[in-house]
Amino acid sequence: TLDLVGLPPSVEDYEAFLADGGGSGEVAVAALAREHVVDRLLASPRFGERWASVWLDLARYADTFGFEKDPNRTIWPWRDWVIRAFNADMPFDQFTVRQIGGDLLPDATTDDLLATAFHRNTQTNTEGGTDDEEYRMAAVIDRVNTTWTTWQATTFGCVQCHAHPYDPYAHEDYYRFLAYFDGTLDCDQGDDFPTIPVPDDPQRCETIAAAFRTLAALRTQVHERGLEAAAAVSDWRPLAVRAASTTGGTLTVAGPGRLEAGGTLPVGVRYDLEIDLPAGTTAIRLAIDLDSGGEEAAPPERGAVVSFVELTLPQRDEPAEAAAGDDRDAAAAGKDRSDRDRTRLEIADVVADIIEGPYDPQASLDRNPQGFGGYPTLDRPRWCVFVLDDPAAVPTDGRVRLSITQSASSNVGTQACTLRRFRLETTADARWMDLARGDDSRRLRADLRDAAAAFATAGGPKVPVLLGQRVEARRVTHVFARGNRLEPAAAVSPALPPAVHPPADMPADRLGMARWLVGESNPLTARVLANRLWAEMFGPGIVETLEDFGSSGARPSHPDLLDHLAVRLVRNHRWSIKRFLREVALSATYGQTAAATPEVVARDPQNRLLARGPRSRLTAEMVRDQALAWSGSMSEKMYGPPVFPPQPEGIWRSVYSGATWKASEGEDRHRRSIYTFVKRTAGYPAMLTFDAPSRDLCTARRLPTNTPLQPLATLNDPMMIELAEGLAERMAAAGASPREQIVFGCRLVTLAPPPETMVDALQALHDAADASPLTVVATALLNLDRAFTR
Repeated sequence: TLDLVGLPPSVEDYEAFLADGGGSGEVAVAALAREHVVDRLLASPRFGERWASVWLDLARYADTFGFEKDPNRTIWPWRDWVIRAFNADMPFDQFTVRQIGGDLLPDATTDDLLATAFHRNTQTNTEGGTDDEEYRMAAVIDRVNTTWTTWQATTFGCVQCHAHPYDPYAHEDYYRFLAYFDGTLDCDQGDDFPTIPVPDDPQRCETIAAAFRTLAALRTQVHERGLEAAAAVSDWRPLAVRAASTTGGTLTVAGPGRLEAGGTLPVGVRYDLEIDLPAGTTAIRLAIDLDSGGEEAAPPERGAVVSFVELTLPQRDEPAEAAAGDDRDAAAAGKDRSDRDRTRLEIADVVADIIEGPYDPQASLDRNPQGFGGYPTLDRPRWCVFVLDDPAAVPTDGRVRLSITQSASSNVGTQACTLRRFRLETTADARWMDLARGDDSRRLRADLRDAAAAFATAGGPKVPVLLGQRVEARRVTHVFARGNRLEPAAAVSPALPPAVHPPADMPADRLGMARWLVGESNPLTARVLANRLWAEMFGPGIVETLEDFGSSGARPSHPDLLDHLAVRLVRNHRWSIKRFLREVALSATYGQTAAATPEVVARDPQNRLLARGPRSRLTAEMVRDQALAWSGSMSEKMYGPPVFPPQPEGIWRSVYSGATWKASEGEDRHRRSIYTFVKRTAGYPAMLTFDAPSRDLCTARRLPTNTPLQPLATLNDPMMIELAEGLAERMAAAGASPREQIVFGCRLVTLAPPPETMVDALQALHDAADASPLTVVATALLNLDRAFTR
């Protein structure tokens, strides 16, 4: 019961098992009784909660970002998805593909997108002044290492800096595999971009998935129409800039249509350019150049975003020096007047070279920080075209002011994303008017606005997901010399290491890689999974180093058995975890008693020869959940936001954020441990004491310990004291005398009627207590050795 659902059996469960023949001397009858118990447990909703906790360790699941401020992250719907997947017995190959490449599936559902949050459990650094690109790359590296640990049990992380010293993986292999993950949209932002809303209602979920696909399709249609127009236009001419001024730093005209900015360029800086628009101008092209003047920034430069573009016409009485921008004060005065009096020259549309990142180029026509450009970094030259609504509105003398406001910032608002080197060109090509005024274009833009608004206002928590960049926007992945991202070497494409003999026809994307992981050409995943499931049932795995099947890992104790289990998992059980566990739970090996003679223990202390049944420590979650069950207060409620059970005061001292731990009330106070809030920088202390990981990184194996801190926690932790009081209340209600009450408590913990010597000892403890004697006895019961062992 503990192995399959993570909770202790009740006395009623035990007696029902005996009545079914579990205590019968007849082997066939006893086996049938065991089968009934196993089937009941596998069908229990508690099954998913128990086995999801194993997966959350691998997925480094937490409810916070990590690092300095460690703010809260809304990702619990993915945790619920995992629980549901285990309860539904989703085949492990589907479970894998959806989590690594669900966004790439045809007609991806909301569940498919939600599944990819597996790899959004990476940490995000929201400390001011940090480099977004550095920590985006740290997240990508973590995804590589986590994938190889989880599915291949391989120490592939070694290869980041050099060729693997023990296994056949070259340094370049690491970055070819990293390229599968390098082309995703997330970029270490405080809003966890990209996210999708995940409502509780399944029907609304499907509506959101449809809206997501519609929005993507409309954006593509609008974008492609713009690119077609841009490809047909070739008569771009440098824009004449008569004067340039800025509200911060410096801005100079470096050549025909070329401008360069320098100095201190703060967030919100505005460039005011006095330009001469040729008669009949239909569009203005703005091109952002890299600081280097090259075609690729490796490593990428800081971002450059055009947040708001405005074209205005001068008033007849406006001073010439203000219009010309001869000095900053005059330019500012002219701008103040233009804000009140100038006539706007309307821009009908914005066409960008690529669509990628959290910002929409169309937003450069609105007064907000978003807009056109590279955000939060600039990795290549960029361009966009501003299409005029009415070319006839251009004055005959061509005098126009072009104002460019840049309000975007990265690195948690500390780094302005401003234009530093850019060019301006114009054209009079009439095809831009067809794009701006055509009925189809107007309809598409209106549909796109409606779809974007509907998706933005959809209900439900917004969960970070993994979404791929468009092909034309994908980053170029480089090998990092000695693992240093600041020393990029050769460019590489997505590929598997030659040592794994990848199929020749394998698609070079995350979806293809995910299918390879669980495909016939990769026999390792099935062995890694079978070994992990075996370890959860028996204690040590057949390969003890669950995280390392390589040359430096432990040799399998029974290699033929591992092969046999892996083949059955795939071919007989079709990747069904429940069917595999059923076979293990009903096996004669698992069904042995854990009792052994001193000679047997001395010869095989870790039971590697499987001559006796398994005996291992309870996990941290089981320790607390068992106490919840015995106290009678455990909530049956499943899913939903994380909860805050009582913990010692002063654990949370979050810098800058001011976050505090406020203990939950009602049934949320007593929910299963898998729903407890996980803060990376201050984990729930009672579970950390029992070897739960901090969830900073992928954890393939918990190393069980037995330290003095553990009884200190179970004897003094406020949650355990509260649960001991609950157990005492159950004991008090179960009998008229203290001895009857003690017998009841012993039966809850041990199932069998307790020996008289045990009852006598607990009776003496009860009689010696000055206050709350039953609570003292209940505390002792919660701290029995067998209360920590399964």
